Amino acid sequence: MELLRLAVVGSVDDGKSTLIGRLLFETGSLFEDQIAAVKKASKQNGCDLDFSLFTDGLKAEREQAITIDVAYRYFGTDKRRFIIVDTPGHVQYTRNMATGASRADAAVVLIDARYGLQQQTRRHAYLLRLLGIDRLAVAINKMDLVGFERARFESIKRDFEAFVAPLKFARVDFFPISASGGDNVCATSANTPWSETGTILQYLERVAPGSGSEGAPLRFPVQTVLRPHLDYRGFAGQLVAGSVKPGDEVLVLPAGRKAKVKAVDTYEGEVGRAVAPQSVTVRLTEEVDVSRGDVLVSVSEPATVARELEANLVWLSDAPLELAKPYLVKQGTRTTPAKVTALHGRVDLESLSEVPANSLSANDIGRVSVECSRPLVVDVYTRVRSTGAFIVIDPLSNATVAAGMVTRAAKTSGDVGAVTADERFTRLGHRGAVVRARDAAAATRLERRLFEAGIVAAVVATVEIASAFEKAGVVAVVVDSAAKELDVESLLTSLR
Repeated sequence: MELLRLAVVGSVDDGKSTLIGRLLFETGSLFEDQIAAVKKASKQNGCDLDFSLFTDGLKAEREQAITIDVAYRYFGTDKRRFIIVDTPGHVQYTRNMATGASRADAAVVLIDARYGLQQQTRRHAYLLRLLGIDRLAVAINKMDLVGFERARFESIKRDFEAFVAPLKFARVDFFPISASGGDNVCATSANTPWSETGTILQYLERVAPGSGSEGAPLRFPVQTVLRPHLDYRGFAGQLVAGSVKPGDEVLVLPAGRKAKVKAVDTYEGEVGRAVAPQSVTVRLTEEVDVSRGDVLVSVSEPATVARELEANLVWLSDAPLELAKPYLVKQGTRTTPAKVTALHGRVDLESLSEVPANSLSANDIGRVSVECSRPLVVDVYTRVRSTGAFIVIDPLSNATVAAGMVTRAAKTSGDVGAVTADERFTRLGHRGAVVRARDAAAATRLERRLFEAGIVAAVVATVEIASAFEKAGVVAVVVDSAAKELDVESLLTSLR
């Protein structure tokens, strides 16, 4: 059954925990003793059932009625399984929110109908897009406290649409809800006959998941080398993207040596194929030098080996960023000394513009250049999340001070060889693809539509030529009378 990872975000007291608690309760995903314990605690607080207590597990959270740590909740319906991340809303815990949302496929943003967009709402929406999430459900909560006024709902909707327009989300849906009352959460509410979007649960069951790690090219960071005896040498780790099977040719980076996969082992034994995010041991036919920190990648779509990165940086520490100060960068299974050589600007969350800055403070977002002492195996974050993300560590305190997302990687000087798919993606801003149109007129229209969207595209005569264009990072449009109707918006999303 398909799995959807969902982040629930919003400002303080917008009702995130209550919404998740309501979803768990209504879908029968709670044990009787959990319900009994929450009912008892709710009565002590003077209410029948406080749904937020199903997720606020820390004592400090219950006492302050806020979410502090990230809470993961699991439930399912007949159509799909879900992992829901309840993230903190307070600005002090933005670092927790960024961590929790980093693996999500989609997100629900809650807004209190009484107050509308808050500064933290803007920060969260920007962070979600930065983290690669392009599908949002905006739940305008506590509509019961504004009399289910349609005018108030439409006003907040316009404000949010205007704010996120530059962020180019693939899809944003709006829902008028009352998490405490259950309106439009799991059942359609009679209080909003003007709403046409259905319920939050219906949305969760139908929203398309992100591109996912399985469809991405192979990325296998080696965690350790297993050598129990002379006849066995395996490389253990977790597949963070793509798939691997015996017979596949792989590239060992950063060394650049090629090898073939002999076998893929799990705890239960050999398997014919492994996909992300499985943890496996890979054995190779060749005796190549592989150690912790190396990455096995696809030969046809390799990653970039780079010492110099340009990245978006979310600063998490109370101590400000210091240019040229020695830091550690941890990316995958490799850690290297590094320094931030330039701060190009800080994001103004009101206008979403980049403004000049000399440093970054806690919860600031900036664009930086990073120079590493050792080469890293990286991708642009929007292409492969796992190898496009890193953390910055203070070597003195060992504290994580920032989270980064690679936007550009410069190949290590002296490197030679073919242009990689990652370099093409960095240059063009999209993937290559072969797209089929029913006839010549449809192909020309599609080429024009892609061109206007900033995609390098061309109509070609044969599938063979189209395949060559795809490898070069270009979108090739070929005529095929059996082609199905094409959703251009979904195509644009998949290319980026």
